[in-house]
Amino acid sequence: MKIRRTSAAIAVAATGALLFSACTSPAGNDDEPDSTESSAAAEIDPDDPCKQDTGISETQDGNVSFSVGEDEFLGYNSWTPETYSTYNSVVTERIQGQFFYFGTDGTICHDETFGTYEVTNEDPLQVTYTIADDATWSDGTPITVADFVLDWAAQAIPTEDDPATGLFNHVSGLTYGEYVPEGPEGEADGKEFVLNYPTVYADWEILVAAPLPAHVAAEQAGMTTEEMVTAVRDRDYAQLAPLAEFWNTGWLSQTPGELPDPALVPSSGPYTFKENGWTAGQSLTLTANEEYWGTPAATQEMTFRFTAADTHVQALQNGDLDVIEPQATVDTLGQLEAIGDTVTVETGSSLTWEHLDFNFREGNVFADNLALREAFAMCVPRQQIIDNLIAPINPDAEVMNLREVFPFQEDYDEVVEAAYDGRYDEVDIEGAQAKIAEAGVPTPVTVRIGYSAPNPRRSDQVALIKSSCDQAGFQIQDVGAEDFFDNILPNGDYEVALFAWAGSGQIASGQNIYATGQPQNYGEYSDPVVDEAWNALASSVDPEVHLEQTKVIEKQLWDTLFGIPVFAHPGVVAYNSNLQNVRDTATQSTVVWNAEQWYVAQ
Repeated sequence: MKIRRTSAAIAVAATGALLFSACTSPAGNDDEPDSTESSAAAEIDPDDPCKQDTGISETQDGNVSFSVGEDEFLGYNSWTPETYSTYNSVVTERIQGQFFYFGTDGTICHDETFGTYEVTNEDPLQVTYTIADDATWSDGTPITVADFVLDWAAQAIPTEDDPATGLFNHVSGLTYGEYVPEGPEGEADGKEFVLNYPTVYADWEILVAAPLPAHVAAEQAGMTTEEMVTAVRDRDYAQLAPLAEFWNTGWLSQTPGELPDPALVPSSGPYTFKENGWTAGQSLTLTANEEYWGTPAATQEMTFRFTAADTHVQALQNGDLDVIEPQATVDTLGQLEAIGDTVTVETGSSLTWEHLDFNFREGNVFADNLALREAFAMCVPRQQIIDNLIAPINPDAEVMNLREVFPFQEDYDEVVEAAYDGRYDEVDIEGAQAKIAEAGVPTPVTVRIGYSAPNPRRSDQVALIKSSCDQAGFQIQDVGAEDFFDNILPNGDYEVALFAWAGSGQIASGQNIYATGQPQNYGEYSDPVVDEAWNALASSVDPEVHLEQTKVIEKQLWDTLFGIPVFAHPGVVAYNSNLQNVRDTATQSTVVWNAEQWYVAQ
């Protein structure tokens, strides 16, 4: 599984002029060809990372299908720590619009169909947002400032008793409120709002995400939308308590297969839930949103199937899936190539990376024992993992020695030189044995490596680690489990966690993973040097500051051994060759990032 970060803490090479750089989506242009058929001739520029005009002006009958894995849909609200993953967002991003999206290389692209925004003052930073006049929820309610006030509240208002704990169970904690303490300024029922930043935030451009419908939440909390906005701005906790309770639970799925009342889950995107479209354990189907004001979905229905990753290739060949994004293995590529011309296969770079994270929670064997963490790092056969599992797919693959910059990015070598001296490049069993002795713990040291199972490549990695590290004095246990992300990772029931962060082109989002007390810091790591460096990085839009603070962060994460980066994932996408407009992406959005443009050639 690819678990999504709140944003990915990677500095894409093209992020130089952050304050004003972005790509504009042509989704709202006025010069559309007359029919879907003409779009077959529309040429897509592969060098343009944003969505392009495909000529689609009406929805054609049919269904396209995709699977990200076998996990069930978790709910309309993808912003809780429990629901924030690619399994859920592949669905919700089809039905929830916003001002921006990530292009294929992490570029921040603008969706002017939804609205526009501009910097109206640089020091202090002020940004003005204008929602499109015709932007409406599928129930006919206009999308207004109130929706963005609710989005801000969910990331800004603490509990009445504890200023460090959010009233809303948002994966980003209180980050939004820290940088925009007054929230969106504008009339509740208006179409324009202003954000004022007393302190600049490096990732300001992605801070305003897809909103959830404020009119629904307000009604469920027993008030009008205007009363909700007033309660947020006045910090009226009597009113806010039921609002937060609904936000936290009311949009989550209680029973798999049972869609919520349509009145609770209106769409602001090109798709919406299909009535009775969810069959537990099998699939969830969306249908074109007839009330969508922008370019219509190219195909009437889109189905997300809950199928195990090891079945995807066969499902594609059988026609049960139209598009797959399988884990890249030698066997998988061979199977896809054997299908023949009916399937198109694409490979490319991915902004997803594999890592082993230590558990720093109290009582864990690795907590407060740097020598033992060093011993484990000395015996992990990273190069063998690359040679056996990754290089056969991507001959250019290399061991990844950073967390915030990828090997194929511009500043990688410079940051590595500043942060990492190569001490764990080669397996050193004798050195690991000496470090275990220094650690002063009895041997063998039991190390449970947890990951989301079944996953053949991860089980192969654990087997390679066991073969090496058991020689040093560890006793590696493979505890891969289906409920890894639901229970094991958030509850800290492991010594080492093996999973991947899937990202896009943000700058400061790694703070949510490595800084003290942050929501995605699952192992509860804490280091004052790292915290200070993240604060400095996040409060600047200067690329030189970003680079220098990244060096500080990376060095300290190595010196204290937060965890061990392993490799950047190779990307593989395969699809029915009759399907048009499928475009691979390196980002966390997965290949469905432009799924509303997919259709089968007639």
